Amino acid sequence: MADKLLEVRDLHVTVEDEDIEILKGVDLEVDHGEIHALMGPNGSGKSTLAKLISGHPSFIASRGEVLYEGDDVLEMEPDERARAGVFMAFQYPSEIPGVSISNFLRTAINAGRDEEDEISVFDFRKRLKDALELLDMDESFADRYVNDGFSGGEKKRNEILQMAVLQPTLALLDETDSGLDIDALKVVADGVNRIGDQNQDLGVLLITHYQRILNYIEPDRVHVMIDGKIVESGGPELAEQLEEQGYDWLREEKEPVSA
Repeated sequence: MADKLLEVRDLHVTVEDEDIEILKGVDLEVDHGEIHALMGPNGSGKSTLAKLISGHPSFIASRGEVLYEGDDVLEMEPDERARAGVFMAFQYPSEIPGVSISNFLRTAINAGRDEEDEISVFDFRKRLKDALELLDMDESFADRYVNDGFSGGEKKRNEILQMAVLQPTLALLDETDSGLDIDALKVVADGVNRIGDQNQDLGVLLITHYQRILNYIEPDRVHVMIDGKIVESGGPELAEQLEEQGYDWLREEKEPVSA
């Protein structure tokens, strides 16, 4: 049997130099071609999970394992994870004045290749043009400096453009809907859907507080994280239930009852 795309088993995570456990035994599987939504209140550990998988140095796995296509992610450096096909779209993307999106992306592609296998200018331009067309974006967008002076919506669209060009196998989308108005939300969601339609092997872990983005990106599975644990999993209807009832019913349901 082929390995799952992502397997998280009994994962416990602490913050570097702090005796605080954020994740307290997380189990999660995402397969090729699947979209999983991870929901939960602020401070529940959702972003910590994504950052740990992508290799953020401030988060330490004290127990458990994370496997990516059967390989131990925790033994890989962050750049190795990226080269292997793990992509992280940040909630608050950084600005890089003076570096164009085009140059940034070509450098990112070549970082994962030997010098003799670097992508040619012609091949890169074609890949970039195809991605821009896929996302209905003007070609001039790629000449702008990375997130410099961008609106919130433009920053998120740039993240999706990066995903289209870099062609990852696993995309971790950390609150991609944060701060977007409804028009920008539709644009970003449509971009994710188009990339998924084009790349049937792509697995997505979509982290969000709200059900609204799931009106446009339909998940195969929805998971709810509270206090560092996944306490409930289900289909898309679970997100609708959370929208109606909030998270309190799950908190009450999972709390131990005194004898």
